Amino acid sequence: MEHKHDNDCLFCKIIKGEIPSDKVYEDDWCYAFRDINPQAPVHILVVPKGHIGSVGEIDESNSNYSAKCLEAIAKISRQENLGGGFRVISNCGPDAGQTVMHLHFHVLAGKTMGEKML
Repeated sequence: MEHKHDNDCLFCKIIKGEIPSDKVYEDDWCYAFRDINPQAPVHILVVPKGHIGSVGEIDESNSNYSAKCLEAIAKISRQENLGGGFRVISNCGPDAGQTVMHLHFHVLAGKTMGEKML
């Protein structure tokens, strides 16, 4: 399967194996790895293999990537034994804290989290 990449994108480089990562899951559509600066005991990033900037750039031409990422998150939750619960977050743009402009989903688990997001 051919995926569009951005040669300057950190996550595209990780997907292509140019930068090492602690891989958790991979299929034809997405790649998941452990965050190098975890915000919870379990902190996994799930990224589509095709370059999409953020949730704000999802449309009918690329929405299959986000759907496949969500399917992968469900598989990862079982693989990592996250039955007690987990949180999925996607930051969109600099004001929301997005630092890598490639769509990604943070999967956070391993501790009890409150209802507040901030």
